[in-house]
Amino acid sequence: MGQPVASRAAATPTVGKAMLNKYARAFFTRVLTPFAAFLIRRGVSPDTVTLIGTAGVVAGALVFYPRGEFFWGTVVITLFVFSDLVDGNMARQLGRSSRWGAFLDSTLDRVADGAIFGGFALWYAGQGDDNVLCAVSIFCLASGQVVSYTKARGESIGLPVAVNGLVERAERLVVSLVAAGFAGLHKFGVPGIQYLLPVALWIVAVGSLVTLIQRVVTVRRESAEAEAAAGPDSANASRGSEATQ
Repeated sequence: MGQPVASRAAATPTVGKAMLNKYARAFFTRVLTPFAAFLIRRGVSPDTVTLIGTAGVVAGALVFYPRGEFFWGTVVITLFVFSDLVDGNMARQLGRSSRWGAFLDSTLDRVADGAIFGGFALWYAGQGDDNVLCAVSIFCLASGQVVSYTKARGESIGLPVAVNGLVERAERLVVSLVAAGFAGLHKFGVPGIQYLLPVALWIVAVGSLVTLIQRVVTVRRESAEAEAAAGPDSANASRGSEATQ
């Protein structure tokens, strides 16, 4: 969860996102570098940190969230989410920027995201007793996977997919986890704050839909441009390849 990706095509992020990502990562890199070095000295591998971090996120989401323990669930998840930065820091210190690490990282990110929104869905399908919010949670889960897939699939067929979109993985997690954490304070006597989570889920759902549309439109445009530049034979070959999948 966070190891350097080998030869990934660069997207064009918005200025605000780029600045936030730059300074936030620089801060946490300074904070977590000593801990990453400590793990390296103890013989722990970046892949091990990735696996443990994902297991912790999944456990926190599926043990606490279906019972409505949003505050403590978010605390546990947040602690393990930092492994996303630790394993990448370790990989850089070791000089290991492998394709396997990038693949494992991306794959387990999808598992962790599914567990978080699956935990929300289980709560609303059970004690939360709200079928609409259960459906919204499931939509957030599915749309997050598809948003990631559209970029990966576009890049795999040679397109730059030069758009990030309104709500990417970082925004989905921050909005959802912050809202869940605060919503959990309702059990400590804070009135009305439990409504933050439903609002956040709707925001993530709408934002994910917009992002999906943005990426599909971008891939369609880039595909048309690439096929126009390559000629009709290339377009026919591409469609023949799609039919075999």
